[in-house]
Formats: sequence, C-alpha cells, structure tokens
Amino acid sequence: MGDERVEAMEIDGQQRQEVAAAVPDGFNADYLRIYYGKLFPYGDFFKWLAYGNDAKHPGCDQSYIGRRELSFTLENDIYLRFQSFDSAAELETSIKEKCPFKIDIGPVYSVDPAKRHAYAQSGNNVFVPVERELIFDIDISDYDDVRYCCSGADTCLDCWPLMTIVIKILDTSLRGDFGFNHILWVYSGRRGVHCWVCDSRARKLSNEQRSAIADYFRVYKGGENSLKKVSLTGPVLHPFLARSYTDVLKCFFEDKLLHSQQLFASEERCQKILELIPDENVASELHDKWQGNRRSSISKEDVNAARWEQLKTTLQSGKHKTQGLRRCVEEIVFSYTYPRLDMEVCQST
Repeated sequence: MGDERVEAMEIDGQQRQEVAAAVPDGFNADYLRIYYGKLFPYGDFFKWLAYGNDAKHPGCDQSYIGRRELSFTLENDIYLRFQSFDSAAELETSIKEKCPFKIDIGPVYSVDPAKRHAYAQSGNNVFVPVERELIFDIDISDYDDVRYCCSGADTCLDCWPLMTIVIKILDTSLRGDFGFNHILWVYSGRRGVHCWVCDSRARKLSNEQRSAIADYFRVYKGGENSLKKVSLTGPVLHPFLARSYTDVLKCFFEDKLLHSQQLFASEERCQKILELIPDENVASELHDKWQGNRRSSISKEDVNAARWEQLKTTLQSGKHKTQGLRRCVEEIVFSYTYPRLDMEVCQST
C-alpha cells in the first residue's frame, strides 16, 4: 500500500522519508482513524500475507508471517521500518495505535526483521530478504507526453483507459506466457495501478529472474530527451508483442485514443508524431498533405482519423517496404499505448 517504494535490499537505512506528496490537501487524520477502527480488513490482509502459513494448516511455517516486514509512515513524516506481527490482532492493535498515513508491504526476511540487530551482533549475515511478490507499478503520470486531457496524478475518463490497457496486456501475458494464476490488481492510491503476482514460485524469484521477466515486457525505452522511445527490431514481431498489437493496442489506439486525445488536432501534436518517422522526406510529404487538409472540407471531428489513415497509407505503401518504414506504424501505436513499467520495482526482491 502506498505510492513511494523503499529499496528492498536496504537493511538499515534512513528512518524518515518525504511523504508530503502522498498526503493530499485537506487530508483529515480523523477519517483515517475511523477507517482503521471500523473498515480496515485486518483478518483478510493478514490471511493474504500469510499464504496459509498459520496454525490452521498442519506442517506450515508458523514463523513465516512474523518474518514479513511492514513499514509505516506516520504523521510529520516519521517513517518506521521493520515492523513485524505474529497475528492479525497484534497488527490491528499497532495500526490503531500508530494510525499510519501509509503502509508499505516489504519482503519476507530470513529472520524476524524486528530482531535483526541481535543477529547482526552475532557476526553472521543471516538477515536477508528471501521472498516477495512479483510487483509491477504503472503510473499514469508516465504517459503525460501522450495525453492532453490531464497531467501528473490527475485522471479522467479519456486517459484512465490507458491503465485498462496495461491490465489487459500484462494480465494476459502473466497468465498465458508465464503460467501465473494468483494475480492482484489494485489502484495505487494516487496515480496508477499496481500488479501483485502472488504465486509461490513468483514470490521466490531471484532478482535476476525478476529482471528477466521485466525485460520480457520492456519495449518503451529512452530518456526524457529521446524522441523515439520504441524501436521494434527484427523481420517479425515477437509473438507476445504481435498478439498485444493485434488483440488490444491497435483497436484501442484507432477507436479510442486517437479521438479522445485528439492526436492530430494541432500542428504541435502532428509534429510530435512526425518526429517518430526516421525518414525526413516521408515526414515532410505527410506534413504537406496535412497542411492541405487544413484547406479541405475535412471536419474537425474527422481530422484525426483522416490523418492517421494518410500516415498508414504512406508508410505501408510498397515503395517504402525496403526502407523499414512499414514497422513505423506499429512503433507509433506502441509509443502511445504500450505499458510503461517502473523497472526498478519489478526487479527487486
């Protein structure tokens, strides 16, 4: 729970962190106390994180849940790490007493994190994270360069479907390509969605294995100053990417995003798309056509669809086949619609 992440491998780090951005204007702690007092699902929350390791299941590891780290961010930016609890009642008592503004779920360690100093004094490095869910974090603010209705943490019905596309793409692949079954999608609380893959083998993945899975999904690359952030190489698309494009991305781009974001409705927005075309002559040819559109009878409502069709026709024509421009149509769609993952969250235990 919560939007800011703490590096999972950091053992004894800073005990305070900036949380002002996570607390909205007009926040009332009294409402939070009511929530923790009457609504917070302590039993279900504890049962989820225990994964059957409780006294009710014979042969289970009863120390498991007590080795799970929870971190609390309290009022006045006080940050408490390495909280651990042996029962739902103990968790409930602590939360009601401390009334945390934010709760972060950490890894399961090799030993109780609350007792880590005792093990450190022994000279044995036995306090290490051994298990954690595979987590994906997607923020709507990472799409600010391709949405024109909102920015930052703000969302509306025109741009939130970008998050729906993320869920469709990742959920289908995690189940079909990797065989995971226990997948939890949640609203991040501020500006996007989190995906928690909870299968036993997902929780036991090494950092290298997590990194490999993250790289499998990685298409959107490049820094803020890089114009072209998607490059689809090879004679054919990887089956996962081809399926994503055909089943989800193409239709979403053409039927919804093109119109909801008015992607070709201004000179600036048109130029942004033209910059994704590597051949300056082709880009100039399209620009001239669109300038002609301005003097034609194409209505404002149809200009986005008309210019997109002109772009596709130009790039996918036979004369450009050998120039590698046919793939550019797919790259544009991926640039505007494909999931943009926080790679650091995916790769750490």
